[in-house]
Amino acid sequence: MLWADRIASEIREKHKPRNGESFIIRDEKTLSGRVHVGSMRGVAIHGLLSEVLNEYGVANEFRFELNDFDPFDSIPGYLDAEKFREHLGKPLYAVPSPQPGFKNYAEYFGDEFVGVHKRAGFVPNYYRATELYQSGKMDPYIKIALERAGDLRRILKEISGSTKEASWLPISVICEKCGKIMTTRAYDYDGETVGYACDKNPDEIKSCGHTARVAPWKGTAKLFWKVDWAAKWIVQGVDVEGGGKDHSTKGGSRDVANHICRELFGQEPPFDVPYEFFLVGGKKMSSSKGRGSSAKDMCDLFPPQIFRLALIGKDIREQIDVDPAGESVPRLYDWYDELALGVREGKTDDYSRLFALCALPKDRTALTAPWNVRFREVAFIVQMPHLSLTEEAAKAKGSALTKDEETALSERSQYAKFWLSTYAPEEFKYQLQEKMPEVQLSDIQKKALEVLGDFLEMGERNGEDLHLRLHELKTEIPIQPKELFQAIYHIFLNRDSGPKAGWFLAGLPRDFVVKRISEAVR
Repeated sequence: MLWADRIASEIREKHKPRNGESFIIRDEKTLSGRVHVGSMRGVAIHGLLSEVLNEYGVANEFRFELNDFDPFDSIPGYLDAEKFREHLGKPLYAVPSPQPGFKNYAEYFGDEFVGVHKRAGFVPNYYRATELYQSGKMDPYIKIALERAGDLRRILKEISGSTKEASWLPISVICEKCGKIMTTRAYDYDGETVGYACDKNPDEIKSCGHTARVAPWKGTAKLFWKVDWAAKWIVQGVDVEGGGKDHSTKGGSRDVANHICRELFGQEPPFDVPYEFFLVGGKKMSSSKGRGSSAKDMCDLFPPQIFRLALIGKDIREQIDVDPAGESVPRLYDWYDELALGVREGKTDDYSRLFALCALPKDRTALTAPWNVRFREVAFIVQMPHLSLTEEAAKAKGSALTKDEETALSERSQYAKFWLSTYAPEEFKYQLQEKMPEVQLSDIQKKALEVLGDFLEMGERNGEDLHLRLHELKTEIPIQPKELFQAIYHIFLNRDSGPKAGWFLAGLPRDFVVKRISEAVR
C-alpha cells in the first residue's frame, strides 16, 4: 500500500476530528527568504493526505500558515545587505519587500512559494501568523503560558535538557521604540503586563536599550516557537500535522510541543507524520546557498506531474535527493516513464496508484499515460539542428505519434532545453562537429570504422541495424567496446562519450557519416 493510502486509512479508521465534522490538516513555513525545496515535502505530504482523504469521502481541510511573525534574523546572500541591515531583528511583516508591489518581506517570498504550491497542484487554505496574534485568538494561550511559566521551564528541562532562569517568560515582545522582537527580554508578568528590556544583541543585531511594560496581547508579543506551535494546534483545532525527522526525535521540538499541549493546554497533540528530508545534491542546504535549491528553482525544472513524483514518490521514511546538475533529472523522467508503461500495460498496483497521484487532482478523471521518448534522448535530439524531434520519435515508436503523444513530447522538449541551458552537466551537452576534429585513432579503431563505413555505403540503415552491427564489430574485428564507441564520439562530437551510437549515427545524413568516417581512417 502506498504511504499516502496507508496513513490516510489510519486517520480515517482510528481517529475522529476534534470538531466532530472535518479533519484539520496543517503545515507552516517561516518566510525568511526564498523557500528551500525541502519545505515542499511537508506541503506535498499534508496536501496529498488531504487529496486521498477527499477520495475516501472523508471531510477535511488543509490549512497552511505563511509565518510572517518570526524575526528577520539574517540577510540572504542574494539581497542587498546594506538595504536590509537596519531591519534585522524585526518581525518579518515589518520588513520591507525586496521588490515593489508587495505589502512586506514575508508577502514577497510567500507569493513565490504559493506559486510553487499551485503549480504542483496543492491548494491549501492560507492564513498568516499575524492574523492569529493580532486578532487576539492567541491571547488565552499566551496568558496560560505566562501564568504557568514555571511549568514550562520544568517541561523544557525534563524533555529537552534546556535550563531557563527563574525570571524567564515564554514570549518575545516587540520593542515599542525600535520595533525589534529579537532583541527583547521579557520578565515580571503581573497578570496584565510584562516588563521587558531591549538589551539582547544576538548575532550582532543591535538593541536600543529601551525598557518598559506592555500588555502582551493582540500582536504586541509572540510566544516562543515550541509553545507557539502547541498553542496553534489548539487555536486551529489541528488533527494532523507532521514535521521533519529532526523535530520528531526524543527531546526534539515535537516532543516538547506534545508535552506542552497536554500539560499546559489540556489537549492531545495532533496525529504526527514524521518524514525524512528533501536533499539537493546530498545536502540539506538553505535557499540562500546552492543554485537550484529553492522550491521555485526545482519546480521550474519539471512539469507538474514529475515535480509531484519527486515529492511523493518515495516513502516518507526515505530521503529524497535531487541534484539538478547531475543524473537526477533524467532519472526522474525515466522513473515516470516506467510508471506510465505499467499503466499502458493495464497494471493495477502501487506503481499505477503512484502514477495517478502524480497527476493534478483535476486531471485524474481522464488520466492518460502517453508513450514518450526518454528524456535524455530528447535532450540530445534538441541539440542536433538537422534532426526533427517528431520524426525521430516516430522512428523510435515505430508508428506515427498520437495527438496526446505529440503534446507530451513537445512539453518534454521544452523542459529539456531549459535544463540544458541551466543546470545540465557537460556530459549531456553535445555539438556536432562540422569539420573533422584533430583526433588520434589507433589502427584497430580505424579498422572498425572502415568496416562500419562499408556497411553504411551498402544502403540506408536504421538505428537498430546500426546498433546490431556495432555489437558484431566488437567480436569480428575484435575491438573493446570502449575503444569502438570512443572512436565514433571523437570524430563526430570531439568527446569521449555520447548517446546510443547506433541511433545517433542513424539520425545523421548517411553521406555525411560515410564522408566523416572516410576522413578518419585515412
